[in-house]
Amino acid sequence: MNSSTAASTVADFMTADPVVVNPETPIGEAIALLAQKKVGGLPVVDADGSLVGELSDGDLMWQASGVETPPYVMLLDSVIYLQNPARHDREIHKALGSTVGDVMSDRLHCIAPDQPLFEAARQMHQKGVARLVVVDNKRVVGVISRSDIIRSMAEES
Repeated sequence: MNSSTAASTVADFMTADPVVVNPETPIGEAIALLAQKKVGGLPVVDADGSLVGELSDGDLMWQASGVETPPYVMLLDSVIYLQNPARHDREIHKALGSTVGDVMSDRLHCIAPDQPLFEAARQMHQKGVARLVVVDNKRVVGVISRSDIIRSMAEES
């Protein structure tokens, strides 16, 4: 890693003041924002502006693809599911959801703006995510994505 990358922080390359939605935002509005802004995800904030989740394009795939019935067997007039039925229930909830809160992920992938850029790259790689929400004192201040990391690499070469 180049010394300029090592000295760079998340704040140096993040997209500041990203578009955010709240759990009550209608799915159609969120889809329009994703398409209009050409982003793959939106931070979800509560009424106080604190991060409560993320809506990604992957969360919306259930809306387009629907949900398959989990494999099961019948035994003496009983249905025995071969997968966890709770997972199927979550998938149905996402497929039928009408608000961001219905389909968003509450698994938070975030980082502070003063963290080194290489730490953001490491977290994205380890967690298999395309972006991290940048949070300062519980407030969303930016988003850093894989393309921002690539941009930093291009600037240093």
